Amino acid sequence: MGGLLIKQALINAHNNPKYAPIKNAASGLAFFGTPHNGGDEMLVSVGGLAARIARTTGFQKGDNVIKVLKRGGMFSDIMKEHWRHQLLEYDVVSFWGASDNVVPRESARMSLYCNREIVVKLEADHRMVCKFGESQIEQDNLKLVLPKLQDLYRNALKNYDKRLPTHYIPLTRNKLFTGRHDILEKLKQDFFLKECRKFAVFGPGGVGKTQVALQFAHWVKDNQPEYSVFWMSTLSDGGFDQAYTELARRLPIRMKKYEDPIDSVQRYLSLETTGKWLLIVDNADSCDSFYGSSDKPGAFTEYLPRSNHGLILFTTRSRKVAVSAAGGNAIDLREMSSEEATSFLEKSLTQKQLPWNGMIAKELLRELACLPLAITQAAAYMNINRISVENYLGLLRGTEKSAVQLMSREFCDGNECPDSQNAVAATWLVSFNQIHKSDSAAAELLSFISYIEPKAIPQSLLPNRWLNEKIEAAIATLLNYAFLVRRDEENMFDMHQLVHAATSIWFRRLQMAKQTEITVPIRKQSEGKEVWFSKLITPLRAKPDNSVRYKPSGQTDPMRVVRHLAFVFVSSDLANHELWRQYLPHALRVLADSKECKIDERYDLFYYVGQCLYQERRFNEAAMALENTCTWKREHAYQDTRHQLRLEHWLASAYLKIGRTREAIRVLEYVLSAQKGTLAEEDHSWIISEHQLARAYLESKRIEDATKLLEHVVAVRKRRLTERDRDRLTSEYDLAGAYLQAKRVKEAITMLEHVVTVQTKMLEEDDIDRVSSQELLTRAYGMWIRNEWVD
Repeated sequence: MGGLLIKQALINAHNNPKYAPIKNAASGLAFFGTPHNGGDEMLVSVGGLAARIARTTGFQKGDNVIKVLKRGGMFSDIMKEHWRHQLLEYDVVSFWGASDNVVPRESARMSLYCNREIVVKLEADHRMVCKFGESQIEQDNLKLVLPKLQDLYRNALKNYDKRLPTHYIPLTRNKLFTGRHDILEKLKQDFFLKECRKFAVFGPGGVGKTQVALQFAHWVKDNQPEYSVFWMSTLSDGGFDQAYTELARRLPIRMKKYEDPIDSVQRYLSLETTGKWLLIVDNADSCDSFYGSSDKPGAFTEYLPRSNHGLILFTTRSRKVAVSAAGGNAIDLREMSSEEATSFLEKSLTQKQLPWNGMIAKELLRELACLPLAITQAAAYMNINRISVENYLGLLRGTEKSAVQLMSREFCDGNECPDSQNAVAATWLVSFNQIHKSDSAAAELLSFISYIEPKAIPQSLLPNRWLNEKIEAAIATLLNYAFLVRRDEENMFDMHQLVHAATSIWFRRLQMAKQTEITVPIRKQSEGKEVWFSKLITPLRAKPDNSVRYKPSGQTDPMRVVRHLAFVFVSSDLANHELWRQYLPHALRVLADSKECKIDERYDLFYYVGQCLYQERRFNEAAMALENTCTWKREHAYQDTRHQLRLEHWLASAYLKIGRTREAIRVLEYVLSAQKGTLAEEDHSWIISEHQLARAYLESKRIEDATKLLEHVVAVRKRRLTERDRDRLTSEYDLAGAYLQAKRVKEAITMLEHVVTVQTKMLEEDDIDRVSSQELLTRAYGMWIRNEWVD
C-alpha cells in the first residue's frame, strides 16, 4: 500500500502549494508490486486489490480499513486521473513478482502511454517482492533492482542540475538607463508581493518600453536567483519562432520525436517542476498576430506557457493588447518627465566641455517630446559631430517639415501619438542627412537593413563590397548615430523598430536607395575558370579572395537583396546550423516582401529556407517553402534533373511530417520512377528515396509494400554502412516497426535488440532515437507475451 500512499501524497502536494516543495524535489519513483490500475475487465478494481494486500498484512475482513479499500476511496478513478497528469514529471521503475497472486503484472505497471516507465519482473510473490535475503533467488532479484535504483539516483542528480535557473536575455543592459523608478517599483511589488502573474506595459513607440522591461529582467536575474529569465520578441513571426527555438536549445527539454520546438518549450515551461520563471514578451504590438484573425489563425497566445510558478511581462504599443493580455495589470508608459529627460540627455552627451544651457536643453527636449528614442539619437548626433545643444536645436527646426510629416503619417497605426511620431522622424532625418553626406557605405548598409528584420542582425549577413576596414567603419557610423545597437555577442546587432520603419519609409517612398554592386562569397574555383551564377548575371572571373563582384543593372532593391541572400544563405548542413539559424528570420521576411521578384534566386532561397525550417522541425512552413521552389522549377523546365529530384524529395519528407501522406507518396513514386534507369538500385539517392517511400506506405497502412522496400534498404545499408551508422539504424528501426504491424514479432524483436544494443553504446540515455527504440522493443515484448504474433 505504500506505493499508493506515495502517489496520493504527490497528488496532494500538486494541489496544495504548501507541500509543493515535496513534489518538486521528487525525481524518480520505484514501485514494488503497487496496484496502479485494475487492468481489463478480467481484473478486480484497484480498491479490491488494495483490500487483498491489506489482508495479507494482518487486517481482518471486518476491519474499517478493509471497507475503505473495498469502496475504492482514495484509490478511485479520480485518483488515477489526477495521477495521469503527473506521469511525465518522474522517472518510474515498476517491479512485479512473477509469483504474485495479489497484484498481477497488468496492474503493477502504469501503461504504455507513460514513456518514462521501466517494468522489471522479479522471481517473487507479493510478500517477497521487496525483500532481499541470502537465498540465490533473492540475491538474483537484488541484482536486477540495484542498477535501476542507481539509475534513478543518477537521473535525480541530473534533474537537479537541470532545474538551476536559465537566463536568455539577448539584449545588452543599458548603462545609461535613467529614471522610471515608479514603474520598476510597481513591477516588483505586483509580481513578487501581490503575486500577479501577468503585467503589461503599453505606450507609443520610442517611449522606452523595451528598456524598462530589460532593466526589470536584469534586476530579476540579479535579485531573484531562483527565477529563470527568458526574452522573446514578437515583432514578427520569425522573431517569435527564433526565440522559441533558442529556448529549446538552452533548456533541458526532452523533446518528443518530430515535436515542434514551440510545443516543446510551452510544455516544459508549463510543468510545475520546471521551477520559477519570468518571460518577457516584447513588442506584442499586433492584435492579429497576438490573438489571431480570420486571415491569420495562428496566435502567439496559443503558445504561451501556463504555470503557477511563471510570470509574464508584455510590452506593446496597443492598449487593447495590454488589457486583453493582463487585464487590470497594465500601465500606460508615457514620455519621460522633464527632470528624467534632462538627466538622461546629460548622461548621454560625451562632450562635457561644451557649454550647457539649461533653458536651451529644455527647448530641445520639448521638440523631442521627452521621448527616450529621440533623445538617444539627438545625443548620438551631437557626440559624433561635436556640436552644442543649441546648434542641434537649430538643425532640428530647419528639417524639411514635409518630409517629417510624410514619415509621421507612415508611422501611424492607431497606437502612436503625433508628437512622438514627429520627434522620431525629425531626429532620424537630421542624422540620416549627415550620414548620407559623410559615409556613403553606411547609407548603403542602412538601405539593405531596411529590407530585413530589425532584430538579431548578424554581421556576416550584411553585403560587403568594400575592404573589411570600410565595412567596420560603416557599422561604427550606424552604431555611433544610435541607428544600430551591438549585442553582447560581438557581431550581432539590433535596430529599434521605429528607426527601422523610418529607414524603410524613406528608401521606399523617396527612392533614395542606390543600385550598388555587392561582393558575394562563393565556393573556391580553379584558377581562371569562369563562374556562372544564373542566366541573368554576366559571368565574371573569380577574384583572388574567392569572391565575385557583380552589379545588377536596372533592377529594384528587393531583387538585389534577394540575390544577396540567395548567395550568402548556406545549405542546411549541420555544420552551418548556427549560421543559418541566424539568417532564417531575415530570409523569411525578404521572401514575404518580395512576391513581385520572379527570379530564380528567390526560389533558390525558398529551397535553402525550406531545408532550414525542416531541420528546425517547423514542418508546415518547410512544406510551403519547398512547394514554392518545386512549383517554380517545374513551370520553368529546370534542366538539372538530379537537383530537381532532390527538391522533390525534400518536399515529400516535409509532407510526411505533417500528415499529407497521399501527396508524399505521389511525389516519391514520381522521384523513383524518374530515377529508374539513371541510378543503380544501390545508389545512395535511390536508397534514400526508397526509405522515404516505405515510411509513407507505413503511414497509409500499405504494410506489405513498405516491408518489401525496407528489406531492400536494410540489406543494402548492411553491406555498405557500419552498424553504428545512424541511417542504417533508422532503417532497421523502421523495418522492425513494419514487422510489428504485420505481427512478425519475433523478427522485430531480433532487429530491435540489435538496434538498442548499438544505440546504448553510442547515444545518450535521453537521445530521442534511443528512447524510441527502447519503447518499440518494449511494445514488441508485450505483443510476444500476449501471443499477438504470427509465424
